[in-house]
Amino acid sequence: MQWTLSFDIPQGETKISHRSSIFSIGTCFSTTIGEKLNERKFPILNNPFGTLFNPVSMAQVMEDAILEMPINTDMMLVRDGLYLHFGMHSDVVAYSQDSLERLIHKKQQQSKQVLEKATHLLITFGTAWVYEYGNSGQIVANCHKQPGELFEKRLLHPDEIQKAFSSFFNILRQINPKVKVLLTVSPVRHTKDGIPENQLSKSVLRLAAHDLTETYDFVEYFPSYEIMMDELRDYRFYKEDLIHPSPQAEDYIWERFKQTWIDPKTYPLIQEFESIKKDLAHRPFNPDSPAHMKFLDNLQKRLEKYSRDFDFSKEMDQLRKQVNYRGK
Repeated sequence: MQWTLSFDIPQGETKISHRSSIFSIGTCFSTTIGEKLNERKFPILNNPFGTLFNPVSMAQVMEDAILEMPINTDMMLVRDGLYLHFGMHSDVVAYSQDSLERLIHKKQQQSKQVLEKATHLLITFGTAWVYEYGNSGQIVANCHKQPGELFEKRLLHPDEIQKAFSSFFNILRQINPKVKVLLTVSPVRHTKDGIPENQLSKSVLRLAAHDLTETYDFVEYFPSYEIMMDELRDYRFYKEDLIHPSPQAEDYIWERFKQTWIDPKTYPLIQEFESIKKDLAHRPFNPDSPAHMKFLDNLQKRLEKYSRDFDFSKEMDQLRKQVNYRGK
């Protein structure tokens, strides 16, 4: 008996391999996919400006980075003694204005360096609802828990998204004419806007993504939202908040992404790296047993083998902590 309706996803023209260079930006779902790529040792810069939700803010921070634009200090604020920027997530934070400016400048430089050589740019749209700040009317990426009367909420039009990304793509292609852009709409539900409003927002994002893929031959679409809404049409595939996809759903969408966009030649390495991660998380019944000592020794040899070509420094540190704990 068939319990779900699956659908075909067009294969990506330029597959991702361990020789690729990836820049990822967007929602928490973008972070999730980016982390899965990073864990499997694909070169990626994942959400350097923190979680971003609306497309206009995403295009803005990338364009500013490439053009080395001066940091807009008018968009800075202080909250609980910490300095933040309305154009970025609260993960981008410092204890002084100078420190925040240096931090943002560093992230811009890092982003520009990756965007100049990136083979793939992954962009996840989250919501078309935006907040405009004060008299300037500038769209903010995050309100940072400031009073609601400081902002005006409205819905983006698909043409606004098209315009913002047309400007960014024209600049990007001048410095990186070979980059492949992969758009997706986040399956995370923005229920605080309201259920009908969330559906309206996702419709705007989907239409904008379609327009961009029709306009630019280097832009393609991956249906994360559609997989969640159709292939995983059941609340058991959500976390307890009934908003975010469950780990099982995230793994399912990742597998669909892998089948579509990841070079099959990398699958053996992916499997090996997933096995290493699983072994590192293993908790033995007797940490001092000869069997576990042998297990740790074999794991160390595997890490040393792949460390020649991939960054396993965090995994090596994790293994050392286990060895040191065993030695106490």
